[in-house]
Order: sequence, then structure tokens, then C-alpha cells
Amino acid sequence: MISDSREGARRGMAQRFFAWMHSQGEAGDYDAVIEPYKRKLLGDLSGTVLEIGAGTGENFPFYPAGIHWIGIEPNFYMQEHLLERAKEYKIDGELKTGVAEKLPMNDSSVDAVVSTLVLCSVSDQAAVLREILRVLRPGGRYLFIEHVAAAEHSRLWWTQKIIKPAWKLAADGCNVDRETGDVIQRAGFSHVEIEPFRAPLAIASPHIAGKAIK
Repeated sequence: MISDSREGARRGMAQRFFAWMHSQGEAGDYDAVIEPYKRKLLGDLSGTVLEIGAGTGENFPFYPAGIHWIGIEPNFYMQEHLLERAKEYKIDGELKTGVAEKLPMNDSSVDAVVSTLVLCSVSDQAAVLREILRVLRPGGRYLFIEHVAAAEHSRLWWTQKIIKPAWKLAADGCNVDRETGDVIQRAGFSHVEIEPFRAPLAIASPHIAGKAIK
């Protein structure tokens, strides 16, 4: 069973709204586009898997049986939904309250790290990636699906710039215009594979999926 660690969780109306929005489930069109990427990235995992920004358990249907899951979720209001969904999918592991910039994990202690739509909202992407490298065992994998900035100076790029303050407030700190793929490429992994694609999320439609090896 999941052990619940909620002390020190951040609070706020934006988090409450964001948690409620996630608990309603993703739009069907978006799920249909994302599902093949999740199956490809997560379907063969084994050992200890650390998921940062675990949300409300949207990745649980794609994890294989037998892994030991550790979730990091700073949004207190999401944790109830996350724990309920963990029971539904018989996830074995633990839930920790924390932030990805300072992971409560030992060095070289996990086989894989997973993030889906997380690096858009962290305060320091480079610091998060350093932490991911620190906790991964040699040969361990970082698996990610993230939305990213549109092509520079395109109409969508300018729209992202204009809407960014309101979007960030409504979406729990999400930055819609980050060059996340470039940051991952520069983070110090031995090998990085990134596949760009489009998802039906309007302003946040440019996405990337991929893996990086320590």
C-alpha cells in the first residue's frame, strides 16, 4: 500500500483548482494522442521508479506490474485523488510530499525517473535535472513527456508569451513557453532521444516525448 506523507505540503487556491481540474480526467482527444507515447516509454519499466509531479495518477494505467513506485507530489490537494487511484491500480510504493529541485532520495537509488507535464512548472529546470541525474543509478533512464515552446516568432509563440502570466496563475505555476528539450539535452546525460509531436491542447500543443540515459 502507499504510505501517505503530507507534512509541509504547499497550499493555495490555485493548487486546489488545479487538483480539481486534474481529478476530472483529461479530454479524450488528448488521451488518445498521448497514450501511445506513455505505453512506449513506461511499459517495460522495472525496479524502483520515481515519478516527480505524480498528479492524480494519470500514469498508473501504463506501469507494468512488479515495480516499486515512489511518487513526489507537492500539491496537497492532488494527494487524495492520487492515493485513491493507487489503490485502484494496486500500485506498490510510497507517496512523498516534496519538490523536484530537492528530491528526498539517496544518490543512485532508483532505476527510472518519470515526468509528464512537470518541467513546465518547476522553479529551476536545471536543478531538477541535476537531481534526476543524482538519484538515478548508472544506466538508469529518465522518461518524459512535456509541452514546450512553439517555434520561435511563430504566431503561437507570440500567443504563448502574451498569455503566459494568466496561464501560470491558473495552471499552478505552469510556464507555457519553456525550451525544455534544449535544457534536457544540456543536462549531462550520456544519451538523449527526443521526439516532437503535437497534442490537442491549443496554447500548449507543442510536445516532446523521450528518454535520457545516465
